[in-house]
Amino acid sequence: MPSMTHEVFVDLFKNRPALAAELLVEALGISLPPYTEARLASIDLTEIQPAEYRADVVVVLLDRGVPVRVIIVEVQLAVDPRKRLSWPAYVTVSRAIHGCPADLLVVAPDPSLAGWCAEPIEIGVPGFVLRPPVLGRTDVPVVTDPGEAARRPELGVLSALAHGETVEGATIAAAVLPAIRGLDDDRARFYYDLVYNSLNEAARRALEAMMKGYEYQSDFAKKYVAQGRSEGQAEGRTQGRTEGRTEGRTEGRTEEAARNLLTVLRVRGIAVPDTVRERILAQKDPELLERWLEKAAVASSVAAILDEPN
Repeated sequence: MPSMTHEVFVDLFKNRPALAAELLVEALGISLPPYTEARLASIDLTEIQPAEYRADVVVVLLDRGVPVRVIIVEVQLAVDPRKRLSWPAYVTVSRAIHGCPADLLVVAPDPSLAGWCAEPIEIGVPGFVLRPPVLGRTDVPVVTDPGEAARRPELGVLSALAHGETVEGATIAAAVLPAIRGLDDDRARFYYDLVYNSLNEAARRALEAMMKGYEYQSDFAKKYVAQGRSEGQAEGRTQGRTEGRTEGRTEGRTEEAARNLLTVLRVRGIAVPDTVRERILAQKDPELLERWLEKAAVASSVAAILDEPN
């Protein structure tokens, strides 16, 4: 995952309390009892003031109003030996407060850190050992279905954070964009920032092209499209001055446009025959490639993009 603050991950779980339960079941294979509601609870797990034990997120699962499970979510971005003392307390105190079994979910984006978080914690009583369930980057589901992203936008955003720099990044973004569009503006702005910043450069260009096709109207989205275009143009001008050759600028622009076009076609599931791929890569007119890229955001076939008869 890209560098993110502790609060970013915490907010995702607060915005969708059921996310903790969904990840325990779907990503880590932990069984939970049936429930009808997931509700945030107090993160203060002590009666002492100021609070000595404060979890990141505490979620109570209820079945027709009765607590059936507590889930403590802890986001861990660095090694902290004190957590091996506090995590067992979080579990036992939550169990006592809510009168039901308690689970722990540790979110550790860094693979090396995830190994440390998962080490068993010996409490001292024979057989009383806490083995923290840890959600690492590779455990996060890859969300590429727009319907699933619409039902669970926070899971879609988390998927982008985990996998945005991979070859799946643009596909995930394409699924999450329509889901973000339907949210209130503040949350949409926040989620768009997270998704956009999690992508590699090729995926960002594809995302910008697809946003045109979706006619995404939010002011913040328009701002980032314009900003991305401006930064790309500035980068091209700087590179051109350094190289001192107009030919070099044109060639770089052409290669980027061709790569972005093929990325958008792949993301949208449009088959590209080898002959067409070769034609796109061989095209030397950057303006024509960019027109094709804009068409690719909404077209249903390669023929419609390249102005060929169906």
